[in-house]
Amino acid sequence: MSDGFRRAHAVALLEEWTKGDSLRKHGLAVSICTEAYGVMEASRLGLEGENASAFVERYASAGLLHDMDYERHPTLGEHPFIGVNHLRELGWPEDVLHAILAHADYSGTPRESHLDRALFACDELAGFLTACALVKPSKSIHDVEVGGVKKKMKDKAFARAVLREDIIDGAELLGLSVDEHLGNCLRAMQARAEELGLQGIKPAS
Repeated sequence: MSDGFRRAHAVALLEEWTKGDSLRKHGLAVSICTEAYGVMEASRLGLEGENASAFVERYASAGLLHDMDYERHPTLGEHPFIGVNHLRELGWPEDVLHAILAHADYSGTPRESHLDRALFACDELAGFLTACALVKPSKSIHDVEVGGVKKKMKDKAFARAVLREDIIDGAELLGLSVDEHLGNCLRAMQARAEELGLQGIKPAS
């Protein structure tokens, strides 16, 4: 399986297993943020050309697939284990499967690789940034700023399902400040706002 096909296959699997638009968009948002860290890590490692592309594809695919089984199998005993077992049968790389397992604390899978840490760090944050955009009058991620996100993080009534501790712990795992982590993911999502449906609404003329 080529790495170019791997991302396309990941999208197809997400769409096959997940019918809800919000969960599909979450997978895409996490993929975009995780991919951004893959690009940074590939650069740090000095990877170029096809080697860099293949490396980054794994990050993007892990983000797309981390919750692929959640809609069908939302219990702690099933998610993400059923999805990972299916992906293993399809021949997906073990580093991608390990990262998907490691994003769930209760799986008991240690976060060892940079991919493991990046996926965990981006999961809750991608959802939180989406929520921050959708409460804007414009519904645009372009109107979201790091300072505003930090204020929203202190508001426990806002997006209460999002685990703030995971955002903070994720930044630490990546060796970043919370501000740096917020900024990295925010810029990544802003660059692909249209794909996420977060480009905003046009004001009435």
